[in-house]
Amino acid sequence: MARKVIDEPSEDVVANAKKERAAKRNPFSRIALFIRQVFAELKKVVTPTRGELLSYTGVVLVFVIIMMAIVYGLDQLFSWLVILVFGTPGS
Repeated sequence: MARKVIDEPSEDVVANAKKERAAKRNPFSRIALFIRQVFAELKKVVTPTRGELLSYTGVVLVFVIIMMAIVYGLDQLFSWLVILVFGTPGS
């Protein structure tokens, strides 16, 4: 099931940030503002359900196995070509 993802900061966070930026605060208040904004963004994080997580994990594993097979096949092909062109080592 697809979830709605909100990538844009909420209007109150933007308004507060503009207000704080205009005030030219001291370094400690800027750090506090940064931390408040970090927590506001972390509240928007959507964690996947167990089913989604298993599905994503399966897709990644299948992709990695396919890529490993392609690299292995190319490695074998190039090894065969090198032996064909240059001969076997030690002969």
